[in-house]
Amino acid sequence: SMAAAGAAEVAQALSRPLSCLQEPDCGRAARLRALEAIRAEVQERPLSGAVVQEVFGAQLLRPLARCLAGDAAERCRDLALQLLRHGLSHGDRPGEALPVLLPALAQRLCPPQGAEPSEELRLGLVQLLSLLLRRCGAALVPYLAEVIRILQATLLDHYAEVRRESCRCAVACAQAMPENFHMQSESLIKPLMQTIAHQHYRVRVDVIQATGAVIQFGNGKSVDDVLSHLAQRLFDEIPKVRHAVTTVIGEWLLHLRDRYSYFHKLIPLLLGSFSDEIPENTKLAWTYWEKIGLQWEKENEDDLKDKMDFSVSPSHYPKGVTRPGLGCRELVSRNLSKILPGLCHDITDWVEGTRVKASQLLYTLLLHAEDHITQHMELLLRTLYQACLDEESDVVKNCVKAAELIGTFVSPKVSLRLITSAFEKTPKPSCIMVLTAVIRGSPKEILQPHLTDLGNTLSQAGQGSEEVFYMEQLLCCVQALIEVCQEDCKEISLQLMKVLVTIMALPCSQHLKGKVEETMSSLAEVQQLDSFLCLYKQHIIQLLEWVSVSHDSWTCYSPEILQLDVIATHSGPVIGEALNNFILILKTCLQPNKDPQMRLKLFTVLSQLLQKGSETVNSQGLFPNYLETVIKDILAPNLQWHAGRTAAAIRTTAVSCLWALIHCEILAPEEILKVKDRLMPQIIAAMDEDSKLTRLMACRIVGVLLKVCGRQFDEDNFTKTYTEVLKRLDDASCDVRLAAARTLAHWFVSLKDSDVRAAMEAQVEFLYQELLIHLDDPDEHTQKAVLDALKEGSVIYPELLVREIEGAVHKHRTPAYCDQLLRHIQSARESA
Repeated sequence: SMAAAGAAEVAQALSRPLSCLQEPDCGRAARLRALEAIRAEVQERPLSGAVVQEVFGAQLLRPLARCLAGDAAERCRDLALQLLRHGLSHGDRPGEALPVLLPALAQRLCPPQGAEPSEELRLGLVQLLSLLLRRCGAALVPYLAEVIRILQATLLDHYAEVRRESCRCAVACAQAMPENFHMQSESLIKPLMQTIAHQHYRVRVDVIQATGAVIQFGNGKSVDDVLSHLAQRLFDEIPKVRHAVTTVIGEWLLHLRDRYSYFHKLIPLLLGSFSDEIPENTKLAWTYWEKIGLQWEKENEDDLKDKMDFSVSPSHYPKGVTRPGLGCRELVSRNLSKILPGLCHDITDWVEGTRVKASQLLYTLLLHAEDHITQHMELLLRTLYQACLDEESDVVKNCVKAAELIGTFVSPKVSLRLITSAFEKTPKPSCIMVLTAVIRGSPKEILQPHLTDLGNTLSQAGQGSEEVFYMEQLLCCVQALIEVCQEDCKEISLQLMKVLVTIMALPCSQHLKGKVEETMSSLAEVQQLDSFLCLYKQHIIQLLEWVSVSHDSWTCYSPEILQLDVIATHSGPVIGEALNNFILILKTCLQPNKDPQMRLKLFTVLSQLLQKGSETVNSQGLFPNYLETVIKDILAPNLQWHAGRTAAAIRTTAVSCLWALIHCEILAPEEILKVKDRLMPQIIAAMDEDSKLTRLMACRIVGVLLKVCGRQFDEDNFTKTYTEVLKRLDDASCDVRLAAARTLAHWFVSLKDSDVRAAMEAQVEFLYQELLIHLDDPDEHTQKAVLDALKEGSVIYPELLVREIEGAVHKHRTPAYCDQLLRHIQSARESA
């Protein structure tokens, strides 16, 4: 009765402004005054809820609703809205206003006539709807369709704040009448998804939260319509947006009614957040996941009984990684066959971000699935082979980590068989990358029985390709094997050496040389050997046999030539212990009927080795035993003159081999005597070669031949020698002219003590004349060498020489040398 009395008093005060509002021709200013008066009466006075309810219900509701829906003045609509909000907040029975208010709201907010032009007012109207939903709850059930219709419009409002309030409204609606809401919930999904990518991140967050509630309390089937949109938001650059997605997915996995049907779709989204760059987001995902796993364990206790009792931790587990709980592992294992195909598709998607995310997720799934990976190996390996070639390094890194888990959890019987058979079909670098990762993830003792097969696979793999990337991966694989298997590698030491030699021999992998050497050193170390030279010592004969299997049919393109080069030069002194095999290969391949380019390559190797003979082929002092073969079967046939550039280059290297043999004194004087007659004509011919180097070495070799066995020369030898050497005093190269002058000095020394000296007078006279002319050589060193040669020669026929000097002196540009010569002859006579 007090409420009635209070209400009557207020009603009396309101009658004038209300009747003013109802007049058809009431102007804008008058309407405003009337509304202000109503506000003064109702809002500014402390009225009880019952009074407010009485006044509103009986008098104010309809005129205010009419004003809200149709007043042309914005200020009037605004005041009406404020008054209605006051009434609904403070009145006792707000539900009674619904039949009047909801049509008014719909009229103002819904198309086609939903024409509230003011953004702030539209926001106020949606806030009013929120208030109704909060205060009236289930009383709104009869108006649910109307509410949904309003939200379908306001969720797409141009004003961001209206969209945000509409999202909160949708949540309130779902919570207010869950039993009925699921009949209508699907109608909100489309507008929510249309606004989930809104440019304001706060709108995106609200939309995601609303979607969570709408589906949680509504129809679970809508999950399918929103999943791809939510997945997209996991790539959102704003961490709060990703946080919202994780929360929604986590809540669904715990509380969604049909969650069991959606596990395989929701789990990848939650686990995808494990790789979020914001620790708070990652932690949130893990916290949800642990709860979900424990809840699933409880719900499936009977089913898991055996597993709980016998769940032993695997002895070999990735370092520094915590093993997920049983429920989590089971959830993944049971859903893996449904998750993997789509995920494998995503790892090869054209969008880089998708590939990175998918590759991170793959690692997480395999960590959970453990030995359940085995039944999915074919699909997994196919995907990894492709993904390991990705240009995005993060994708490769994640896939390699995933492949290491295969090594940890899958029996090598299965994994190695599949990888090697794929490899035999097409030797791709990505196959080797996966194999390397599997080896790195495997325990040493499990690999041990498979080592021989692995060694053979790798040594065949060496022949698979010549591209750099392939070789780099092969090297990594050998390194992984040595690191994991340690001393067990002894049994495949030879196979691994073959691989390493193959890599080192490729022209494209010169930059890997240092790494190959390091790998050889570690292979030596695990076998307790001092250095990689000891490895060569252990395997040199087998390596030479391996490389020379087809040596009879080699061409210059045969990779074996480069491999032989590595074995012979990289093994340092060790090659001196395998001369039998080595010389035999050279003898076969350096026959004049073999490919010239190939012979050139091999001669170059031999010549390099001979330059440092005592540190290489003659390290054991055994090379002289093979000299006859080397000179008779290898050098002599290749010194024969043949037309063409390559033939000339071969003669140059053959001459340089001979010079190295003589110069390093591997070819002793008594040996030179044996081969003089066989080699002399070719060396003399070599002094006329186009190559300056050949002419130089040939001159020097003739000098040594004269020094060692000139006394045994006959007239013919002496004549042929000096005529050819003399021509070299006109050579374009001063080095060659210098060598020629020094060789002629040896010629004079040999003739002085020879039996044929008397028969050579005319030749000596001619030589004196020529040499005197060459005292004018442009090069000072050569002048001195010619002078020295004449001094050596002056002892033979001194009078003759004096005559020649006197005849030549007036033509001479360097008379000082002539004087020197005459003084030399004079003093020689006196001392004689």
